[in-house]
Amino acid sequence: MKSFYNLLVISLLLLFSMTFQTINAQDFQGRAVYQTKTTMDMGNWGGRELSEQQKKQMMERMKTFLEKTFILTFNKTESIYKEEERLEAPGAGGGGRGFGGFGASLTGGPQYKNVKDLALLQEQEFFGKQFLVKDELKKLDWKMTGETKQIGQYMCLKATATKEVDEFDWRSMRRRDDTAEKKTDTTATKEVSEEIEIPKTVEVTAWYTPQIPVSHGPGEYWGLPGLILEVSADRTVILCTKIVLNPADKEEIKVPSKGKEITQEKYNETVKEKMAEMREMWSGRNRSRGF
Repeated sequence: MKSFYNLLVISLLLLFSMTFQTINAQDFQGRAVYQTKTTMDMGNWGGRELSEQQKKQMMERMKTFLEKTFILTFNKTESIYKEEERLEAPGAGGGGRGFGGFGASLTGGPQYKNVKDLALLQEQEFFGKQFLVKDELKKLDWKMTGETKQIGQYMCLKATATKEVDEFDWRSMRRRDDTAEKKTDTTATKEVSEEIEIPKTVEVTAWYTPQIPVSHGPGEYWGLPGLILEVSADRTVILCTKIVLNPADKEEIKVPSKGKEITQEKYNETVKEKMAEMREMWSGRNRSRGF
């Protein structure tokens, strides 16, 4: 299997040698558009079972929060990943406020990666305060499977990995009594909600193309010998829908600089402290009302 995989990769690299020449150009730049979709379990939130109609209405309200479009602009070593700007539809009601403002408050800004220097920078706004999360890129231990499939005009190879989940990654939040498919180890996260838990790890499947031999990908995913075009991780699917190599209107890849510089660990501590403060505030209000 390993020799078959090596032979397959070599064949693909020879087949796409012209693309290599394009990417090795001094001013090479690429742009990839990704559609992301996260599914959620709509059953029995808040201690009550929702009807199918209520689930449908809730999913529709949260659509702008669960389905997003991102643009990855990249060169040989750097990339910037940011959400596509769009106007909210009238009456949408702010889907990101579905967790009482929690999900919206954790929405990240532009994310910069440098795969050569292993640098990660992301602008992050949390309850009106601007932070610049600065950390080292985390490597995933990718396992090559040798499987292939076509995505658009690109031949892709499959790789899998196990990823540690950030304790405030809303995409993997689930009800504590959700026991379906116990394939992941879970840990309680009482700081967020008594009803919610987040897995410690999730299995990731990625499809990458050697036709575009850069180590970039959407979000936190990178480190494969080709651009990652599709990712499945827990309840989230990320799919590349458009690629433009060497666009006429090249965009400068700017290193984010807005906000107070902080590590991911310190940022998570800040979030915990704020959530504890809010919990105390709300419990105080409930006590004063005699609840």
